[in-house]
Amino acid sequence: MSRRRAREVAMQALFQLEINPPETDSQQEEIAETALTAAWSEGESLPEFDRGFARGLVGGVREHKAEIDEAIAAHSHDWKIERMSGIDRNILRIAIYEMKFGVQDVTPGIVINEAVELAKKFGTDDSSRFVNGILGAMVEA
Repeated sequence: MSRRRAREVAMQALFQLEINPPETDSQQEEIAETALTAAWSEGESLPEFDRGFARGLVGGVREHKAEIDEAIAAHSHDWKIERMSGIDRNILRIAIYEMKFGVQDVTPGIVINEAVELAKKFGTDDSSRFVNGILGAMVEA
């Protein structure tokens, strides 16, 4: 359960960073750490190992954001990435990061299931189908 919680924390931090981006490059790391700390403070506690996992997801998504967004755009027919909800967009970014760039070997089915569960918890009524459709299309391609 703690890996799921780590993904929740990463999604919340990425969403917060998108809403309140750092004003300068020198603030990037500090603001990212502040966003993670804020997300950690809500809900159940997170062991240090899983905090590292969440930190790695946030850093990895930020590092590969352009490539990840290209992959989303390529598989989201009729939906521009900027029109997607921030929650859905960041859930997709985490899942794609894990599948394409993640250091841990996780099967696509597990990644998709985790993303769908995040979408059910944080997104709209349609979010889980939307996230599942895009990620499923990516795996089939």
